[in-house]
Amino acid sequence: MIGNLVLAVVMVGSTVVVHFVGLLGLMWLLRARGHRFRAHESAIGQGAAIVFVVLGLVAIHSIEIWLYAAVYYASGALPDFEAALYFSTTSFTTIGYGDVVLDKGWRLVGAIEGANGLLLFGWSTAFMISVINRMRALEHDWLEHDGRHR
Repeated sequence: MIGNLVLAVVMVGSTVVVHFVGLLGLMWLLRARGHRFRAHESAIGQGAAIVFVVLGLVAIHSIEIWLYAAVYYASGALPDFEAALYFSTTSFTTIGYGDVVLDKGWRLVGAIEGANGLLLFGWSTAFMISVINRMRALEHDWLEHDGRHR
């Protein structure tokens, strides 16, 4: 039990680091593209940037889910990798169908994965809102600037 609790804490720390590094990477890529991004850019360009961010967030969450699945499989908590990945996905997203369950000794790890996923999805949501707000602010600045020069 204590060993699995320690493992859960290590997994939370690992996924937080993965998430942080992933968000830094997305910010770096957005800034690298930023010299070309302007508020008056087409709606298609803004939409493409949003889709890029969403797909980047999906990739980050996928890595985190696969890390938990690898732990479940490698430790023998679940019989095969497909079951481990399925369980990890439903736990991390807090859906938890209950058709695949962990033994009593592993239940706490699964519960902590759910709490971890909930927090990381919240962090991703805040990041996404921040990106969209930044686009809106640039658009607003451009419209104000354009209006003063008419």
